[in-house]
Amino acid sequence: MALDQSALLELLGELKLTDVTDRIRSATETLYQELIDAEAAAFIGAAPFERNPDRVAQRNGTRPRTLTTTAGQLDLRIPKLRQGTFFPSLLERRRRVDQALFAVVMEAYVHGVSTRKVDDLVKALGADTGISKSEVSRICANLDEDVAAFRDRPLADQAYPYVFLDATYCKARVGRRVVSQAIVVAVGVAADGRREILGFEVGETESQPFWTAFLRSLKARGLGGVQLVISDAHTGLIAAIETVFAGASWQRCRVHFMRNVLTNVPKTAGPMVASIIRTIFAQPDAEHVLGQFDEVATMLTRSHPKIAAMLDDARDDLLAFTQFPVAHWRQIWSTNPLERVNKEIKRRTDVVGTFPNPASLLRLAGHVLIEQHDEWDGADRRYFSERSMALLTAQDEEVAIPELAAA
Repeated sequence: MALDQSALLELLGELKLTDVTDRIRSATETLYQELIDAEAAAFIGAAPFERNPDRVAQRNGTRPRTLTTTAGQLDLRIPKLRQGTFFPSLLERRRRVDQALFAVVMEAYVHGVSTRKVDDLVKALGADTGISKSEVSRICANLDEDVAAFRDRPLADQAYPYVFLDATYCKARVGRRVVSQAIVVAVGVAADGRREILGFEVGETESQPFWTAFLRSLKARGLGGVQLVISDAHTGLIAAIETVFAGASWQRCRVHFMRNVLTNVPKTAGPMVASIIRTIFAQPDAEHVLGQFDEVATMLTRSHPKIAAMLDDARDDLLAFTQFPVAHWRQIWSTNPLERVNKEIKRRTDVVGTFPNPASLLRLAGHVLIEQHDEWDGADRRYFSERSMALLTAQDEEVAIPELAAA
């Protein structure tokens, strides 16, 4: 919306009272805010307090956003909506991750764990190493509020038939020790085919109590409709899945299983064994998959009996995907969909190296995951189309019909 003469005169009066060096920043901040408000009005279909039949959404306050420019720091306000999201085209979505990284590095410095690398990084980010503890606390509090709001959001609006679970590891200081911390992530595919970051947590180990508490927190927020959980075969995780998601199937990640296999065969035989096992997953339907599995197990019994035994033990878990639509198989028989997410977390966390505490690790990883969630939410293409997800419902109905007839 354009500034009228009265608003321009008011702005002029404010600029007269500011230093010359601050006038450009103040004028730029006003211009950016006006452009953001104008774009929001066009997106919503109405200006604030305007009655318009073409309106498509309602405003719900604003959220602060700091933009770093050559004119200085601009304190902007982005309109929030009651339904849906709005983000100005002038701003970069990934800015919040850079703020989280900045906060982590600042906190590391303030807590006395700075190294030459951290000090150089602080300077590269354009900040003096003399930043105060209160300033760091203010930045971290704002970032932690965003992470907490995202982690506590309700999940009861729709079902999530597929849930992927995985973990990656980073170093953090706990007391006076540097220990490995697991960042566990849950990704769900909703009934409409969209992917979402369901939740994440940082802990000292992937033990059963840790995973059970994490999965129960997802259930407490309303996670339901889970039909298949895809993960690695970590003992604590398997037990937690059986406890929290009773009635759901478990798919053991075929990629992780293959890595376990290759550690138990000579390096020269690895490619051949891997090729033989992959033929199981190259079949057109469930009947052929099951038949090929038996043939491969028999074949390997003669040459690699230990691998054949591993296959037999993992049969039901490796082939759980066959209970679901063939069109979904490639995307549900491994945790590969989480690989890109984990790589992005590692790319960001590797810059810091050792985190000053687990909370700072959760802060940075959390903002990486929030940005990934926003990217998926704003994408035109879904993980599965609605037509493809309808196959899941149709398959359930086909299974239920014979039972009803028998009754």
